[in-house]
Amino acid sequence: MGRLMDWILVSREPGEPEYKNHSEAMLNNYDLKPVEPARRTWGAWNFVGFWVSDAFNINTWMIISSSVVGGLSWWEAWICVWVGYLVTACFVCASGRIGAIYHVSFPPAARASFGIWGSLWPVLNRGVMAAIWYGVQSWIGGECVLLMLRSIWPSANTMPNSLPASSGTNTRDFVCFFLFWLFQLPFIWFPVHQIRHLFTVKAFIVPTAGVAFFIWSIVKAHGIGPIVKQGGTLSGSEKGWAIVSAIMNCIANFATLIVNDPDFTRFAKKPRDALWSQLVTIPVAFAITSFIGVIVSSSSTVIYGEAIWNPTDLLKMYLNDAPTSGTRAGVFFIAFALALAQLGTNIAANSVSSGSDLTALCPRLINIRRGGYIAAIVGICMCPWNLLSSSNNFTTYLSAYSVFLSSIAGVILGDYYWVRKGYLKVEDLYSANKNDSYWYTYGIGLKAYVAYIAGILINVVGFANAVGSDVPMGAVYIYRLNFFTGFIVASCTYAALCKIWPSPDQWPSEWSEVGSEAYIEGKEYERGAIEMEAGSEQLAYDKKGFTEAAREREQSF
Repeated sequence: MGRLMDWILVSREPGEPEYKNHSEAMLNNYDLKPVEPARRTWGAWNFVGFWVSDAFNINTWMIISSSVVGGLSWWEAWICVWVGYLVTACFVCASGRIGAIYHVSFPPAARASFGIWGSLWPVLNRGVMAAIWYGVQSWIGGECVLLMLRSIWPSANTMPNSLPASSGTNTRDFVCFFLFWLFQLPFIWFPVHQIRHLFTVKAFIVPTAGVAFFIWSIVKAHGIGPIVKQGGTLSGSEKGWAIVSAIMNCIANFATLIVNDPDFTRFAKKPRDALWSQLVTIPVAFAITSFIGVIVSSSSTVIYGEAIWNPTDLLKMYLNDAPTSGTRAGVFFIAFALALAQLGTNIAANSVSSGSDLTALCPRLINIRRGGYIAAIVGICMCPWNLLSSSNNFTTYLSAYSVFLSSIAGVILGDYYWVRKGYLKVEDLYSANKNDSYWYTYGIGLKAYVAYIAGILINVVGFANAVGSDVPMGAVYIYRLNFFTGFIVASCTYAALCKIWPSPDQWPSEWSEVGSEAYIEGKEYERGAIEMEAGSEQLAYDKKGFTEAAREREQSF
């Protein structure tokens, strides 16, 4: 029995702190604790590679399609992509700074506002979203596997079907999905600070394939096609709201990553490594990918008489045209690169994120690795082909979760930047002591929950319209800005409540980031002064953490 429990429980890592009681054991493990200097291995170029690799995926390739089909010209839609992902980059950097300064992931960061136990609900929200996305991205990756198989064995396309119609899929597509799902499992095993090498490899291979696809399509079509020459068909307020929708689509596509960026930035060597690298790379990389998607789709209009926005559909058309051996080799290489793109995106945005969140739900039984495998199991059990059977269903689902995540982001960032001015007491993020900073009411931050609900309620009526109900147009307009409205309402409501009923360490008079080195070094925290060691530099700060030493250290960032 003892051996069984040793196997079930998460093994303790060297340097992992001793827990004073069962409650603290439910708040901490090796994957949740602040990252010590030895694991801070992500430099600026690692973040560049991460986002370049993340940008080159099928969703980004098609991000402009709905806007062009809806009546915007390609260049108007492309400008919206630049604006949308620049705004997104600002949110990502704002969220990621918490991880870069204090070296904590999203779950502990959420405890500062939602409370030690209250944070479990937003963490569960994010974890469920990541697990569902894992399945969706795996299904898309399965389409790439089918292309590779068809490139080698054309008969793979006519694989006999043994599944009933009620399953929603067929044997061929399910086998390809399962192969891709299976291929991802070994990559979940590696710790986060090591998988940066996967993103570096992907950052070279996938853009190269994208450019090759770009050139191949232009040559095949003897030009760039008509889409780049056609103008928009909208004007006035219709055009204005179409532009707003195009920008919001970019932000909604990133809502999950905005919340969980600390899961990666906590591994940054220096805080500035996670700033400019993300702020610049995100809009540039995603804009370039979407531009390639537009040109390739425009070229497909010349070749096949209609715009084919999905790159896997276009590659299927290439294979349907009595392909030469060269064409089959080209399709295989591009499909392999797209599969690699889906793999990297799935590991980064979904496996690691879901693993980090599930770890916080039960630290003694689940670490990031186990959480990643749980997400993989959920991803196959949820039957993602049913979710993707209707693009409208998936878009509605995506918008709905953007509402929840915007409220979570509004509370957390409002608390950090506005209410606390950057000050977190790291040891209290892992303490269930009723006298510590983030206990609030039985471990739940009621003010955060009121603000969170307020951020959701502002969008509820508009969401009803999205699922087919008649509502006032004012509510529809508000919902079209759902991420901004949810974020702003949640943030302002939280700040107002904290102003009326402030906690002892809220509303400091000046910016007060102090970092996490004292906790990482394993020193015993006392209520008085605390010594912090970072290399040879000795830092001290008092109970509230507002000394000159901390401010000087902040300036050095």
